[in-house]
Amino acid sequence: MNDSGPFDLPAADLIRRCRCGEKSALDQLFQRYRHYLHLLAEAQLGRTLRTKCDASDIVQQSLLEAYRDFNGFQGAQEAELLAWLRQILAHNLCNEARRFAAQQRDAAREVSLEHVRAGVDQSSLALGRCLAADGPTPSSIAAQHEASVRLAEKMACLPANYQTVIVLRVFEGLSAEEVAQRMDSTAGAVRMLQLRALTALRAELAKQ
Repeated sequence: MNDSGPFDLPAADLIRRCRCGEKSALDQLFQRYRHYLHLLAEAQLGRTLRTKCDASDIVQQSLLEAYRDFNGFQGAQEAELLAWLRQILAHNLCNEARRFAAQQRDAAREVSLEHVRAGVDQSSLALGRCLAADGPTPSSIAAQHEASVRLAEKMACLPANYQTVIVLRVFEGLSAEEVAQRMDSTAGAVRMLQLRALTALRAELAKQ
């Protein structure tokens, strides 16, 4: 077995090898999307759920389910695989939100699976638009989702506070003042942190 990285082979080739029963290809395929799914989970958990459950645990559960149910996946391209993985992740995120609402006995906090799925998809597109051209066509939307995988991989190389400020500002859409409250900082410091984080992210992307 070689020491190739998760992006050394096209996703379609890995999917084909998985269908031939090559276990190492399946391991490599899902390693490829761990950071991507983690970032989407973080973006959807929000302040309340983030203190109640761990995004890493939800991602691990989602990948285990994808590994177990891969024979049921009918696609052959990365865009199709990403859509399938996002559905699994959204289902697990929805279950966590419903469990929390039940614990709080909050009937008003009805959690819709469709709403969670839409949120996961929108977070993926927001991430992908950092790299891919914005456009309304299905092919451009698929390209944004695929680009978001690469960007998530690069974000994982950043310090934790850089990742946090990008998630809160870009994906949750919070103001600098709101982020400052969460990070026990000031709005000015948050804006400077965001600038440094994006500069560091661009430097990581330049290494490609």
